[in-house]
Amino acid sequence: MGYLKERSLLLGKILFDFLIILIKIKNMEIDDSINVLGTKLKPCSQSPKTGFFRNGCCDTNEEDRGSHTVCVELTNEFLAFSRQMGNDLSTPRPQWNFPGLKSGDKWCLCAARWLEAHQEGMAPKVNLESTHKKALEIIPLEMLERFALDDEQVT
Repeated sequence: MGYLKERSLLLGKILFDFLIILIKIKNMEIDDSINVLGTKLKPCSQSPKTGFFRNGCCDTNEEDRGSHTVCVELTNEFLAFSRQMGNDLSTPRPQWNFPGLKSGDKWCLCAARWLEAHQEGMAPKVNLESTHKKALEIIPLEMLERFALDDEQVT
C-alpha cells in the first residue's frame, strides 16, 4: 500500500474514532446534581480531579455502573482496605490519567464500596453536601450522616 493511501486511511480512522467519542459524550446526560440533603451538589475535589465525569463532582447517570456518588476524605486505612479488595487507588496509572490517591484526598467513591468498607469497619468520612442523592439507593442517609466530616456534622 502506498504511503499516502496508508496515511489517509489512518487519518480517516482517527477522525471516525473522534466522532464516535463526541457522539457518546453528547448523548451522556448527567442526572440532576442534587446531594443527599436535597440541595445543590457541591464539588468534591478538583485536585485530584474526581467523579465519573472527571468534573470534580460526584455527578452520575445510567452509564455510571459503579455509582461513583459518595464524596469521601480518604484515609490510609481505607486505601489499604481498597487495595486488599482488589482496587488499588494509591498507585498512579498515567495511561488512565490517574494520579494515585493519598490520605486526605477527597474522592468520589462507589457507593457499594463505601458500604462494604462500612461493614468491615473501614469506611472513610463523607462530605454530605458533595455526595449525590443516588447514593441513597444503596446507603441509608442515617448511616452517611454518622460518617459526616466534622465540619458538617448533622444534629
